[in-house]
Amino acid sequence: MDFHFTEEQEMVRKVVRSFVDKEIMPHIGEWDRQGHFETRIMKRLADLELMGVCIPEQYGGSGMDYNTLAIVCEELERGDTAFRTAVSVHTGLNSMTLLQWASDSQKEKYLIPQAKGEKIGAFGLTEPDAGSDVAGLKSTAVKDGDHYILNGQKTWISLCDAADHFIVFAYTDKSKKHKGISAFIIERDMPGFTSKAIKGKLGIRAGNTGELFFDNIKVPKENILGEEGEGFKIAMSALDNGRFTVAAGACGQIMACLEASVQYCHERSTFGKEIGKHQLVQQMIAKMEAGLQISRLLVYRAGCLKNEGKRNTRETSLAKWQACDYANEAANDAVQIHGAYGYSNEYPVERYLRNSKAPVIYEGTREIHTVMQAEYVLGYREDKPLNQSLPAWPYKVSANNR
Repeated sequence: MDFHFTEEQEMVRKVVRSFVDKEIMPHIGEWDRQGHFETRIMKRLADLELMGVCIPEQYGGSGMDYNTLAIVCEELERGDTAFRTAVSVHTGLNSMTLLQWASDSQKEKYLIPQAKGEKIGAFGLTEPDAGSDVAGLKSTAVKDGDHYILNGQKTWISLCDAADHFIVFAYTDKSKKHKGISAFIIERDMPGFTSKAIKGKLGIRAGNTGELFFDNIKVPKENILGEEGEGFKIAMSALDNGRFTVAAGACGQIMACLEASVQYCHERSTFGKEIGKHQLVQQMIAKMEAGLQISRLLVYRAGCLKNEGKRNTRETSLAKWQACDYANEAANDAVQIHGAYGYSNEYPVERYLRNSKAPVIYEGTREIHTVMQAEYVLGYREDKPLNQSLPAWPYKVSANNR
C-alpha cells in the first residue's frame, strides 16, 4: 500500500482547506447559532468541481479516486460537520448509488447534473419506526399501470429542503420482508411531495435536516432504481459509500479538535507554565493524534478497496465505527482542555462536541457496527459479491455500467 498522496490529491486538500478557512470558518459560529444552512456553500463547491469529485468525467464528475473524496470530506468537516454531511449525502449516498445502480437514461437525467452540482441529491431511508431495523419501514409503492403510487414518510433526512432529487425506499411487496423493498428516484416537484425541517437539534445546527412526506405520489416506472425487490441491497451498498464519507469526515473533526487544542495549550498558562506542559493535557493531545492517524489508516484502507472495485462493507464499517468514536472522544477532551471556556461558544470546541454525537448514531449506530465486526470475526457474517459494484479507478466504465 502506498501511503503517499499524489500531487493532485495534495492540490485538492489545499484547495478545500483554503476554501474552508475563507468561506466557512469566519461565518460558521453565526450560522450554527441561527440554525442556518448556507446553500451558497453548495454552489461554491460546485464551482470548485467538488460535488462529483469521484464520479467519472463521462457522467459530469471530476474523475478522481475515492480517497480524494475522503480528503474533501475530511477538510470540509474541519470547518463544520454540516457541510461534510451535505457532500456525504449528495455524493456518497445519492450520486455514487446512481453510478452503481442506475440505468443509462437515469444517469443522463439525474447523475450528470448532480455531478456537475447543477442539481442536489439526497437519500431517504430512515423512518419514524425504522432506523437500524431497515425492514421495519412502512412506506409503500403500489404499482398502477405505468406508475407506482408512493405513500409514506421519512425522517432525519439531510438536505430535506435543499435537494432536488431523492433516492427513497418503500415496500412493493410486504410479504417478502426485506426482499420486497424497492428503490425509487423522486423529484421535489412531483405532486404529493412535501418536506419539513427539524428544529432543536443538539448539533449540526448549520445543516438542513428534516422529514419527507409522500402523499399518493405518482412515480413513473422508469424511476425505479435497479429492479423491483433490490431496494435492500441498494440501500446497503449506498451505506458503504455514505459510511466511508462519514468516517473520513470524522478525521476532519479530530483534526479540528487537535488544532484548536494545540493553539489553546500555547495561549493558556497555569501554575507558571503553558498548559501544554502538563502531562495530563499532553495525554489528551496524544490521544487525539493517535485517533487521527488510526482513523485515517482505516479510511484510506477502505478507499483503496473501493478504488479496486472490491466490496468493502467490513472495512468501511470498522472505519466508520472507530473514526466516529475517536472524534467524539477528541471533542470531549478538547472541551476539557479548554476548561470553562470550552463550555461556552466563545471557542469552537463546544460546537465540535455537539456535532460529534450525531455521527456515532447515524448510518449505523456504534452498537450496530460493534455487532457487525463481532459477527465477521465469529464467522456469522460474510460479504458476498454484489451483482453491481462501484467501477474501479482509474475509471473504465462502459456507456451502460449495468
